[in-house]
Amino acid sequence: MGIFRTKSIAEYQSDASKSHLKRALGSLDVTLLGIGVIVGTGIFVLTGVAAAQYAGPALMLSFLIASIACGFVSMAYSELAAMIPVAGSAYAYAYTSVGEFWAWLVGWNLVLEYSVGASAVAGGWSAYVVGLLKSAGIVLPAEYTMVPADGGLVNLPAVLITGFLTFLLVRGVRESVTVNKILVGVKLLAIFLFLFLAAPTVDPANWEPFMPFGFAGVSAGAAVIIFAYLGVDSIATAAEETKNPAHDMPTGIIASLLICTLLYIAVTAVMTGNVSYTQLDNAEPVAFVLRELGYRFGSAVVGTGAIAGLTTVLLVMMYAQTRAFYAMSRDGLIPQGVCKIHPKYATPHRITVIVGFAVMLISGFTPINVVAEMCSVGTLFAFIVSSIGVMVMRRKYPDINRPFRCPAIYVMGTLSIASCAYIMYNLSAMTWERFWLWSAVGLLIYFAYGYRHSKENM
Repeated sequence: MGIFRTKSIAEYQSDASKSHLKRALGSLDVTLLGIGVIVGTGIFVLTGVAAAQYAGPALMLSFLIASIACGFVSMAYSELAAMIPVAGSAYAYAYTSVGEFWAWLVGWNLVLEYSVGASAVAGGWSAYVVGLLKSAGIVLPAEYTMVPADGGLVNLPAVLITGFLTFLLVRGVRESVTVNKILVGVKLLAIFLFLFLAAPTVDPANWEPFMPFGFAGVSAGAAVIIFAYLGVDSIATAAEETKNPAHDMPTGIIASLLICTLLYIAVTAVMTGNVSYTQLDNAEPVAFVLRELGYRFGSAVVGTGAIAGLTTVLLVMMYAQTRAFYAMSRDGLIPQGVCKIHPKYATPHRITVIVGFAVMLISGFTPINVVAEMCSVGTLFAFIVSSIGVMVMRRKYPDINRPFRCPAIYVMGTLSIASCAYIMYNLSAMTWERFWLWSAVGLLIYFAYGYRHSKENM
């Protein structure tokens, strides 16, 4: 069978039945996990930059394009997550459908996506906290809020929030979900406050010109803000910890995507309708708009909501990375000892600490803006492989029970692949170079360790 050997659905079902992870999540929990990771960096940080530099007011169309692409993907993920309810998401789906080689490449790139993405979010969290404290008259020493490349010693707030969330994830998924619910509530309140205060003052004249950079700018904007929708894969990693994955996973994936798309388009419309898109090239566009309208208190509340939002994104990204590692270790592709389950908390505590330490190092000492775009290319690659996988599974296992069936699978799957490939095409050449380099490093590790230790090779 070689490098393209597959793992059967029966084997994954056996793994799930013997899992030591606690099934504690319902459909509402999964939906809130999705909102937790999708609504964050995109709405509080990327919207301003994407509008100013790429799409202008037509950023609304960029979000629509990205959401349509992810809508196709979410249908494929819903079918696969309900049918194969295990940790690992796209990695597990690839292993079952197109083989170990592609599964490893998907898993390896997801590892980078979650690590770099979490580090980028931790850095953004730090910037918002420093700004909010400064507005309250509390100025933190610059050397402890910036990485060495920017003239500081360490980005200490980023390190501290990562350490706290690592502790939370070690303690258990139930505790993590409770904190996520509270923070999602704060985040949504902040967004609704922004819409309530700013929607009445929208001036349609600010939407002219609507497409200042042409459709190429709209497409480039979609490639930038697709980062906001990468949570679709993160949600699927929770399948092994849901009470009824056949119902809860499709409900959570699709509901969170719909809710978040509506929020993104609404916020973008109100934001670009209040000020010229040329003024939005800053790291806190939502708070900036409220300050321009004279709502200082509202700006502070939105800043608090942004901190809550970025916290939930960081939490779910770190959670998803540990579950991806857990799935890969269970299959023997990485050492199993690092993903041992804690006897009391029923969490993979060792890999959680390792992941937390890695994110602390990256966010505390490394400028991550150069590599952040790699989050998009790695996840889009996983989306494409999963879309191929769901079509392969229809032919490979035509009679197996599917709690959720993606309608018009070959049409939806093809559209999913085409839309993701189109967005990938609009990524920079440097991003592609890093993608190939990271994949090459992963293949060296696979052939040096994973191939020989794979359980499918026993």
